[in-house]
Amino acid sequence: MDLRKSCHVQKFDGKDTKHRTLITAANSKSNSKANSVEPEQLIIEEELSSNDDDNVRQLTPQEKVQDTKLIPSDNYHKYCYRHNPDVQTNKASDFNKMNEIQLNLERIPSKDQNMINSIWSNFGSANSFQRNLILQGLLTQCCFPQLSFISQEISSLIRIDFISTLPVEISSKILCYLDCASLCNAAQVSKKWQKLADDDRVWHHMCEQHIDRKCPNCGWGLPLLSMKRAREFTVETNKQTKRRKLSSSSSGSSSGSFGSSSSGKPEFKTRPWKTVYSERFKVERNWRKGIFKTREFKGHKDGILCLKYDHKYLFTGSYDTTIKMWDINTGECLKTLESHQKGVKSLVFDEQKLITGSFDSTIKVWNYHSGECISTYRGHTDSVLSVDFYKKFIVSGSADRTLKIWNVENRTCYALRGHLDNVNSVKIHSKSLTVFSGSDDCTIRMWDLKTNKCLKIFKGHIAEVQKVIPLNLPEDYELSQDINEGDEEEEEEGEDELSEDASEFGTIDYNDSTREYPTYLLTASLDNTIKLWNVKTGKCIRTQFGHVEGIWDISCDNFRIVSGAHDRFTKIWDLQTGKCMNTFSGHNSPVTCVGIGDSSFASGCDTGLVRLTNFDIM
Repeated sequence: MDLRKSCHVQKFDGKDTKHRTLITAANSKSNSKANSVEPEQLIIEEELSSNDDDNVRQLTPQEKVQDTKLIPSDNYHKYCYRHNPDVQTNKASDFNKMNEIQLNLERIPSKDQNMINSIWSNFGSANSFQRNLILQGLLTQCCFPQLSFISQEISSLIRIDFISTLPVEISSKILCYLDCASLCNAAQVSKKWQKLADDDRVWHHMCEQHIDRKCPNCGWGLPLLSMKRAREFTVETNKQTKRRKLSSSSSGSSSGSFGSSSSGKPEFKTRPWKTVYSERFKVERNWRKGIFKTREFKGHKDGILCLKYDHKYLFTGSYDTTIKMWDINTGECLKTLESHQKGVKSLVFDEQKLITGSFDSTIKVWNYHSGECISTYRGHTDSVLSVDFYKKFIVSGSADRTLKIWNVENRTCYALRGHLDNVNSVKIHSKSLTVFSGSDDCTIRMWDLKTNKCLKIFKGHIAEVQKVIPLNLPEDYELSQDINEGDEEEEEEGEDELSEDASEFGTIDYNDSTREYPTYLLTASLDNTIKLWNVKTGKCIRTQFGHVEGIWDISCDNFRIVSGAHDRFTKIWDLQTGKCMNTFSGHNSPVTCVGIGDSSFASGCDTGLVRLTNFDIM
């Protein structure tokens, strides 16, 4: 008797074959009962007088009909998972198993075949409760070899393709918990899984979890790349706009142009979130594995003192008294700005202006698009070593031991005194309207831009502080710490100094909702170390060692710190752990300045060479 029976005909190995179930033809009338679950059976099983519980209330016929209407009529509620015609999982494996059983059945005597068929027939015609009784009885009679055989057989039979079976919303929610590698593996399971795993909502969640922040689960964070992509998008949009204008002018009064919506607004193409994630993932992988290409910028006649760059321009200041403006993508020198009488020690810029500080004690504001010097600020009595700006304020630090706050709107200037030596670095924290300064007196000070008072002093470095960077990190951003007794003692000394001259110092109101103070402070010094401070407590919570000579400059983003030192090396550090990720050589003189972007970093040295190391390569 052929057991390979089925209720439908399907093509297998190039032939149409009628599959037969393991139940005989005499049991065909019970197939629907064996393969499906009747709604009435879901509500109440057949009455078994010997097993009925007297305390169980029987449903009335009216209640049965009423409850049955509440049961959906789709196949997922009518059939069990294995016999649901809408589920195609394991159909091929079931067919192969049927063939194997049929061949084994044909090898035994006819009498034994009839006995086995009778058992299968009785089991197939039994209801759910009776089937459970039969199976329980069989299991009690099985020895360990049979139980082991059953365990091996059911391991594959009880697998459920829940991703394909569940509603799309729930499946997408489950896939959102996977990491990138697991999600890509899931897309290779089947076409249905691929469609769900490549869904834009799933990858949008992945981007939200990783881009410009570290994922707490996998530890990966992806670069933002926003400015570069925005520029590419703007260029493409401008081209499309020009094409539309030409098309509309040539077509006269024709209604609607190519690439425009019915409302007249241009239709912008969107990119799949998986593509967005993929390109950022490749950049982050290159950062970690050290895969990069380098471009050199040569043109200065003397050493580089400072640099800043964005997605389009690189600005460098030099001992040769000039500022050069470079095309970041081609390496071409676009402009040379000349007006300072001595070396240019510091510079900052935005989309409209460039501000520079020089050893000639002046601060200059430039329109770098035209190359014109707009204004010059004089007031310091010695070299201007650092400048920064925010809205109407320009802050400068000088070798005359003072900071100056320049208000460009009302043309006023305030001097902040307190440092005992050169002020090498100043940085405005815009969210709290505070200024941080680092000095040759080995201290860092925090100032209030509103009151012009010192709020806090940070002590811990044993040599000149060259750079300060305030950080606003999320609360769930866990930083490794290595607090020691020396830092605590030094902090106590700073507190004593504040208590002695309390009238000269302001207070910090952390409950002020209008001001968001930085959570951490990053500093670099000629004592060869980088320190991380808790701004609220004033404690140094981590010291990073690695350079063998003094550190001249550092720069950082949400993931990494780049440092340049007198030992001619540039190092990349993990901001979260403080560990050195990579060390770059290439300069044959001290590295005096560095800068970092989403997919690159730049370094300048005493010989006048600037190197841009780019990780955005595919």
